[in-house]
Formats: sequence, C-alpha cells, structure tokens
Amino acid sequence: MDPTRDPDPLASRLRGFGTTIFAEMSALAERTGAINLGQGVPDDGPPPEVLDAAIAAIRAGRNQYPPGPGVPALREAVAAHRRRFWGIDLDPDTEVLVTVGATEAIAAAVLALCEPGDEVVAFQPTYDSYGAAVAMAGAQLRPVTLRGPDFALDVDELRDAVTPRTRLLLVNSPHNPTGRVLGDDELTAIADLCVERDLIAVTDEVYEHLVFDGVHRPLSTFPGMAERTLSISSAGKTFSCTGWKVGWATGPAALVAATRTAKQFLTFTAGGPFQEAVAVGLGLDDDVFRARCDALRTRRDVLCAGLERAGFGVRPPASTYFVTADIGPLGADDGVEFCRSLPERCGVVAVPTSVFFDDPRLGARLVRFAYCKDLALLEEAVERLVA
Repeated sequence: MDPTRDPDPLASRLRGFGTTIFAEMSALAERTGAINLGQGVPDDGPPPEVLDAAIAAIRAGRNQYPPGPGVPALREAVAAHRRRFWGIDLDPDTEVLVTVGATEAIAAAVLALCEPGDEVVAFQPTYDSYGAAVAMAGAQLRPVTLRGPDFALDVDELRDAVTPRTRLLLVNSPHNPTGRVLGDDELTAIADLCVERDLIAVTDEVYEHLVFDGVHRPLSTFPGMAERTLSISSAGKTFSCTGWKVGWATGPAALVAATRTAKQFLTFTAGGPFQEAVAVGLGLDDDVFRARCDALRTRRDVLCAGLERAGFGVRPPASTYFVTADIGPLGADDGVEFCRSLPERCGVVAVPTSVFFDDPRLGARLVRFAYCKDLALLEEAVERLVA
C-alpha cells in the first residue's frame, strides 16, 4: 500500500458519521439490562387489518420485485391520503414515489437535487441522517437553531442562513427530536423565503398523524409552494411498523422524477407485501388514526410527569415519540456523560441531544427520552428515575 495514502478508507466527506449514538446507547441498554428509552422503536404494532393484509400479500405470492416507483395500490392510496387529510391533489402515476422509508427518500432527494458545493439549510437539533445525506451529495449543511425552551424558529436567522449557493430547505415538522409543530406564521415565513429566493423545499412529515397539540399543515399547501415542495412521509411512525421501511415522496412531477432517478440506483425497490399492506392502512377510518395518536399522548403525559417528578426540566412535546429534558436542574451539564452513566445509576437509557447539533455545546444539557413504549414499561422507568 502507498505509505502516503490516508490509511482510513472512508471518504473524507463521510468522516464524522461513524457509529450512531443510538447504536451505542442500545448496546449499553442490552449490556446493563436497562429500560431503553433511547431509540424510537415502538412496543406496539400495526393495526390488525394492516398485519392481515401483509400476510395475505405474502401468501398470494407478492414476494418478487415490485415496480420501481412503488406498487400501484400504494401510490393510489398515498394520493388519496394526501387528498383526504390535507386537500392535496396528486397524480399517483407521476407525483408519488414509494421509497425504502423516509430516510431513503431524503437521501435520494438531496442526491438528485443538489450539485456539489450547493448548500442545504435545515433546522437543528437535526435528525442525524440529514447531515450524512448532504455530505454524500457533496453539498454543505447550514443549520438554523431552534432555540429553547420553546424551540422557536428565528426567521431572521433563517433568512441570514440562505446564501446565493443555497439550493434547498430541508424542513422537518413535526420536528424530531424537539416535538415542535411549526405554526402558520413560521411556515408562511419559510414559504415566502422559498418563493423570494427560488428555493426548493424538502419536507419531512413522518409524524404528521402524531400531533397532540396544535395542527400540522403541510408546507406545500402555502401560496407558491405546491410547485417547489417535495413532501416526504412514511408508514413507520403512523402504523408502528418501523421495520417495514415503507415511505413515499410526493410533489410536482419534475421533483418526483428527479428523486426517482437517484432512488432507483440506491435500492431500486423493496418490500412488496408491506407496500400492499400500507395501502390498506392508509385507507382505514379516521378513528384508527385518532386512537393511535390518543394512546401515544397518554404515554407522553406519563413520561413527562415522571421526568418532572425526578427533577428534570421538561416541556411536553406537541408531537413525535420523544420528550427533550433539561438536566440542568439536576446539577448536570454534560448530556453525553449523563446518558452513559444513567443505565448503571437507575437502569434507564436516554440519548444526549447534543449529537443533533453542529456545535454540541448548544445542546449540552439536553437529553431525549422515547415514550413510544408499553405503558407499564414507562411507569417502571419513571419509578426508577424518581427513586
């Protein structure tokens, strides 16, 4: 081997994206037997109708490659779902693309829409796959911080982050990990900026049906945004089937076609029987969606109340699977060390929110707990934390 060559085989643009904090903390939970509230893996499962549809599709032989853009029944169901809940009309043949979860949809969109050297603006704390997708495209991530305790968007800071090299805004609402649901004033400001600067918006809306307080409004419904927004969602959070990895991207045909071009060389296609099942799920009654949201709201309230009893600073999230807690009232200021010691101290695992910031100091006192767990398990975790 050439002695002058860098011994690290990983491309420089991906350095810094090693083993995720989720893997580290999950391994710690397994080693210590702690209750794992670190990763957002739900304890419940899909509705029985969805499970039955998956089994029926498998038994019916839907086990080979599905069409690259997605099973027609699912593309039609996604279009019907967007019309039913958000009043958005889509052509299922040209404006809907099925992906291997929302993570692939985001990666494919960024790879398809960004040239090397372009800039992507996203809100931080930032879901960890965003930075990696931007790096793989050879682009540059420019974070805009949602500042506590309310994690509000500073519109002036957002405007300042946009430069002549900015290609797209990556907008996550409902927001992971803070649980913020952007309000109409914030979304209007984002839309106005996109129109003014001729930007593309890629929206991550995977928690669209898990909103407890406030109202989720897709950015694509704001003036001037339908023609410049690629909207992304998935079945994993809505139906508690994260392992199925069924997602979708919707929007104007040109943006969907571009994303499909990149996506076909990432996985081509996957999950035929699961696509059939998700199509059934998207057509279920509104009561099914409401009941799953209500059950999660109850779990959120149990965990938030327990964290407050244990002495954490807590602001209940308006959405998602997660609550962000401040360890400052406990006399701690290093979330990473706090989370690494928590399993031994009380048998509970969380993740440090600092890993979602470009400057870890911005989130040093914040940790994230997942509440998409069995209610009895949450109550046991609360008792351990309080004790």
